[in-house]
Amino acid sequence: MDQARLALIRSGTQEERRGVGSGYLIAPQLVLTARHVLQDHATEAFLPVITVRVGHPKFGITAPVPAQLLWTHPDGLDVALLRIDCEVDLPGSVNWGRPVGRAPLPYEGIGYPWASLGEGREPEHLRGVLPVLSGGMDRYVLDQEPAPAPRAGDRKAWGGTSGAGVFCSGHLVGVVTQEPRTYGARRLIALPVSSFACDSDFVSHMEEHAGGPPGLHDIGAALPEARPAAERTQAERELEQLLGPLFPHPGARYDYARLLARELGYEATGFEPTGADLVALLLRHRRALASLGEALVGSAQGVVREGLTCLFSRARALGCASLLSQNEYDTLLGLLRRVCAAQPALLSQAAGEALRYIVLPDVLSRPLLEEDDLCEVVEGLEDLSDSEVVPAGTPAVPALLKLVEYVAGAAGGELARDLHTWSEGTAGRLGVRPEALEERRADAVRWAKRPLSPVLRVVMELERDGTAEEERYWCRILLVRGNGSHRVLAEKETASRTRRELAMSLREAVVVAKQEPGQSDQVPWVTLVVDREGLHLAFDEWVLPESGGILPEWPMGAHYRVSLSCPEISDQVPEREDDQARRWKNGRATVLVADRTSGDVQQFVKVLRTQHRDLARVILHGPADERRSRLLCCLALGVPVVLWDRDAEGYEDAARLDGLAPAGDLGGLPDRVRAFRGGSAESRPTERRARPALVWEPEHHAPRTGSLRLRDPWRGTHAS
Repeated sequence: MDQARLALIRSGTQEERRGVGSGYLIAPQLVLTARHVLQDHATEAFLPVITVRVGHPKFGITAPVPAQLLWTHPDGLDVALLRIDCEVDLPGSVNWGRPVGRAPLPYEGIGYPWASLGEGREPEHLRGVLPVLSGGMDRYVLDQEPAPAPRAGDRKAWGGTSGAGVFCSGHLVGVVTQEPRTYGARRLIALPVSSFACDSDFVSHMEEHAGGPPGLHDIGAALPEARPAAERTQAERELEQLLGPLFPHPGARYDYARLLARELGYEATGFEPTGADLVALLLRHRRALASLGEALVGSAQGVVREGLTCLFSRARALGCASLLSQNEYDTLLGLLRRVCAAQPALLSQAAGEALRYIVLPDVLSRPLLEEDDLCEVVEGLEDLSDSEVVPAGTPAVPALLKLVEYVAGAAGGELARDLHTWSEGTAGRLGVRPEALEERRADAVRWAKRPLSPVLRVVMELERDGTAEEERYWCRILLVRGNGSHRVLAEKETASRTRRELAMSLREAVVVAKQEPGQSDQVPWVTLVVDREGLHLAFDEWVLPESGGILPEWPMGAHYRVSLSCPEISDQVPEREDDQARRWKNGRATVLVADRTSGDVQQFVKVLRTQHRDLARVILHGPADERRSRLLCCLALGVPVVLWDRDAEGYEDAARLDGLAPAGDLGGLPDRVRAFRGGSAESRPTERRARPALVWEPEHHAPRTGSLRLRDPWRGTHAS
């Protein structure tokens, strides 16, 4: 890769710039780039004005020069050739390559991503690994080492990198074309040069401008070799020492090294590494050391067995190796896919119970997991122990193994047996004592057999994000059971959410609640915990997206019984919760309708403190300003149920609530409100109907969990 051949491409019209991309000079007047860099995103028409600046800012660049579109692929592949209006004559020529084999290849490139935007576009040195077996037809996967934070919305952190050349062993092998959103800016996609290098028109342009067609050379991963002794790190030297006792003679080391190299995808004929070379191979692939140990452990005895345990423990402490071998990793993913297919809520539920004192990966805060989430779950837990006691001098039980035991305890049947077999085999390789694993298994069995009270309600705690320009909220979700216990579904917040995201999170929480033991098939009750200002927001009217777009979107309050709760008032009125308990006990049958006869706020409060001291329900009518002041008085005095029409303009609108029988049976009021909201959703746009809002403070309050704006702990640290 020659940094002097880097190209910055700008496209647009005479009036405005529309796009920015990267490219690579492959001949004095030819620049290779991605096709979409040159297109209007809305119409896909090619933009008429293109300029190219060749060179790296640190080593000299040309001035921007006009360029014309010379070639695109006839089958629409995302690649294009530009002809620039001046010659940039550089020494040497471009070598073209095609990755082969199975072993991942180190790659590099240079591009101009949005993430490096300062006063102007600055280049970024792309580097990482190209896993040859990942991807598909006309598609290379690039696992990027330095990865920027993902951008909000649909904007991409790597935007502007498209068109950059991808190099392996000094050979141009691809062109960057995409940034898949699912990998959080850690992965790029490239188009292989082999997919277009034989196109007849492309070859003609190369012959005209470069003197000949691109000749593709097969590029395979070379077996790693140790650096000179003086350049090796302390970790490399320590691992070489720990490997020594495992191989009593060089022949044994050669045999196992060749076996491992072939498993990793290398051509290993004649591979006879020194101890330092074997360390270099182990450090190149994060699962290699565990895979070597898996091969050794079956025949390991005495000193070798102790040496293996010491090696695993020290390598993990040094951050030089993953917990699982490739075989163990693949087998576990297969087992967890079966778990997700049968019980998508089980993994998160088991993690919350098994690993209470560990800061879990963010993915485990989701109530429902899918197959695509499993890699993140496994890799996020591999570096953590379960923080509990083990026999002196023996390895800690990995958090991942404890989670597997809890999942097995709840799954039962053949799946549980398969999970236990996997756990025992992995624990044996790591040197974890059988009694330590058995202790976790016994805990898991007790947890799986525990009697559970049904979930009474889903509680969503909301706090407005005052720092965001758009309407966004921090959120925590709990399932509250009839016995007073609760389960936190989503606790750690790394970012506030939009209305739509909150509605989707609520839908997932309701699905989880229905899967809890002892649940009946009833319309869920959702309590939205808000502050004083939140009492006047129409949360129940937030649209609940229908998956797949098959059914029409519908408001949350028409799907579920949605009511509001404002526990913050209890912080200012300490006796409020005692007043609520008294009113729930004595005043269920009593209703106060606040209308014109109720007088001013002072008279209204007097009535609530005297003749209606035990009343549990108030219906508010009148203009908005009167309703607001009376609502706060009701809540401060412990009235647990308050109903009003948030769209009422005055007392004359009182009859609009009659359709839900506001003074009828108290227990059925939430269902009547839900049904009324459903009818409102079907009403004609010109029809002015009531928009009921309901505060319902539960008799048994949800746990008070503090501020929702939590700082992100370092990933992988322990909470205790």
